[in-house]
Amino acid sequence: MNAKLLLELFVTFVKMGAVTFGGGYAMLPILQREIVENKKWGTDEELADYYAIGQCTPGVIAVNVATFIGRKTGGVLGGIVATLGVVFPSVIIITLLAGVIQAYSSLEWVKHAFAGIRVCVCVLIFNAVIKLFSKAIIDRWTLGIYLLVLAGSVFLNLSPVVFVVLAGIAGVLLKS
Repeated sequence: MNAKLLLELFVTFVKMGAVTFGGGYAMLPILQREIVENKKWGTDEELADYYAIGQCTPGVIAVNVATFIGRKTGGVLGGIVATLGVVFPSVIIITLLAGVIQAYSSLEWVKHAFAGIRVCVCVLIFNAVIKLFSKAIIDRWTLGIYLLVLAGSVFLNLSPVVFVVLAGIAGVLLKS
């Protein structure tokens, strides 16, 4: 296995893990830029697939997606290295901040800071969705699946796994 590639995977995912606040969805714009645009380790379509599968599998979406990308790029060892890279910053930061956050979480300025961060994360996610949308909606069938899933997710209280499985089945049936 190429040690340089493994180091690059680790460092790339450490950087993403260190600056991603808000979980796997907040990581989407960073992944899209780093993995698809900069490193060319995957496509927008693959990234959307990894997110869909990551949503349906046990564990944290960011970790699952890192594992998928690492595995594709560097085999099993690449998957392990990317996974360790993405969780490493969180383990360190959470260990250091756990006591501090608890002690200061009642302060108004801390509450306001987190409210601002949440709004920023929403905008970053929205921008990534817009980029992925143009790659995912490629014809009237995918638009139809999109609209049905959108309506279902708004009006039905179902697990995202149900939507992903049904959309996958619809894709197979409509394209066969």
